[in-house]
Amino acid sequence: MPIETGESAGNPWTVLTSTTRYENAWMEVIEHKVLTPKGVPGIYGVVHPRSIATGVVPIHEDGSVTLVGQYRFPLQQYSWEIPEGGGRKGVEPQESAARELREETGLTARRWMPLMTLHLSNCLTDEVAHTFVAWDLEQGLSAPDETEVLAVRRVPFAEVIDMVMAGAITDAMAVASLLKLRVLAAEEALPDDLARRLRV
Repeated sequence: MPIETGESAGNPWTVLTSTTRYENAWMEVIEHKVLTPKGVPGIYGVVHPRSIATGVVPIHEDGSVTLVGQYRFPLQQYSWEIPEGGGRKGVEPQESAARELREETGLTARRWMPLMTLHLSNCLTDEVAHTFVAWDLEQGLSAPDETEVLAVRRVPFAEVIDMVMAGAITDAMAVASLLKLRVLAAEEALPDDLARRLRV
């Protein structure tokens, strides 16, 4: 059965005016005066990041995954995640993901595969994320940003999936990417040398 995309319906919103209400080096908050799909006047605020988001699942030879832990200010709580960060628009997402992987963990990867493109919290923001799986890793020195206090740990892939299912990992990019990787492994849809690592 074909998947209904709804794309043929077009945009049911009418934008009357758009005003920047707040901006800094990382984002802009735009308030749109609109007519809703039912023709009712209203406002719609959109958070517009100035960069794209990237994430990478690094798979070691023994099948373990490097996770990064840090305190997330907006949530006021600690979070275990895959290595993630922002990248400049116009730069290839894999290049930005590789930079974040190196900065946060010291790892570089010889093999890469795209996992997915995500829209994060799409009722509030137009932020786009691109995630990857990386393997054939080499360890070097990390160089976190001055705003980052990071913990790094290696966890067997099966235990990482258990963490997702138990709610110990809640970051959207991490959850979606890890579960997609698990499905691809179950469907034998991964390159042989990566699949072998996940069977260890």
